[in-house]
Amino acid sequence: MHEPAAVRPATAADLTAVAEIYAHYVTHTAITFEEVVPDADAWRERHGAITARGLPFLVAEEGDTVTGYAYAGPWRTRPAYRHTVEDSLFLAPGHTGRGLGGVLLRALMARAADAGARQMVAVIADVGTPASAALHRRHGFRDVGRLTGVGRKHGRWVDTLLMQRALDAG
Repeated sequence: MHEPAAVRPATAADLTAVAEIYAHYVTHTAITFEEVVPDADAWRERHGAITARGLPFLVAEEGDTVTGYAYAGPWRTRPAYRHTVEDSLFLAPGHTGRGLGGVLLRALMARAADAGARQMVAVIADVGTPASAALHRRHGFRDVGRLTGVGRKHGRWVDTLLMQRALDAG
């Protein structure tokens, strides 16, 4: 397994790298349903909203390079959902397949639990590549549902797989 030099809370200085990582997936894949690449200002807003709730927004850093990020955002906005979060995790192209996703996901789950989250939900676009679902299964997530044809991107309909895991606080 590849261990990054550091997994730490993201800072404002990291958000340009975060935006660059995510831009690749928005532009070239259907694993995110965003169609317009958010700029660094949009990422500052997102980061601020996540951290203002006391939720984790982490980066993996190797040397001076941000190689991935993960954050736990609210699952839904209604108050009764306040102890359930949705994970978001992306790795820089060229940094996949070395265990970095697992390192980030473990850190994210621990910090989300410390923040009071009891459940974590993953919403995974089913684009025919099993890596994200396999990562989540290896870390205790179970399949809880499928939404069929709920997204359309790059000329095709895409299902989402819903996965869920109780966190240590639960």
